[in-house]
Amino acid sequence: MADDDFAIRTQEDGLVERCVLSEAVFHGVFLNVRRDVVNLPDGGGTAAREYIVHPGAVMVVPVLDDGRVVMERQYRYPIQQVLLEFPAGKLDPGESPRQCAERELREETGYRATHWARAGLMHNAPAYATEIIEVWFAKGLTLGERCLDEGEFLEVGAVSVETLEALVLSGRLTDAKSMVGLLWLHQWHRGAWQPDWQF
Repeated sequence: MADDDFAIRTQEDGLVERCVLSEAVFHGVFLNVRRDVVNLPDGGGTAAREYIVHPGAVMVVPVLDDGRVVMERQYRYPIQQVLLEFPAGKLDPGESPRQCAERELREETGYRATHWARAGLMHNAPAYATEIIEVWFAKGLTLGERCLDEGEFLEVGAVSVETLEALVLSGRLTDAKSMVGLLWLHQWHRGAWQPDWQF
């Protein structure tokens, strides 16, 4: 099979696991944990799968008129580090991804945008979470007041694409979703992706 055929194949019958039993392990304010028993695709038995159920999220790549992008520095408790990231947040019940993107950008950074473009989806941690992050680009930015959630602390600044590239190469920018945002930004700059801007 050719490499391209392998990469884009959609028929996955020989790989699919079928759930035969599912139970809730933990129910939290934000996340739920489940443990499932699945039939293995070769028919040879079963296996346990533990995973986090996540409501979904968006990430925004806010592009300033001078080409720099708006980034955040935020402490991430599970890894005990401050990370540099694009603005992002989880979907609220009944909220569309575009509405979430607008809300998160405004609340976390204070910026509002006149132009929005959906780039695509990413599975953040498919081995143990259902989370899907929808990637949006924003331009025509104007700065206003931030409205952080209670208990949310972060710093906001503008960063050049060249600096982001250097931080990735040096291992100092490790946030996966932000690396994906940088990849989409490169595709746009080289003309491989044309944003379908919405107003």
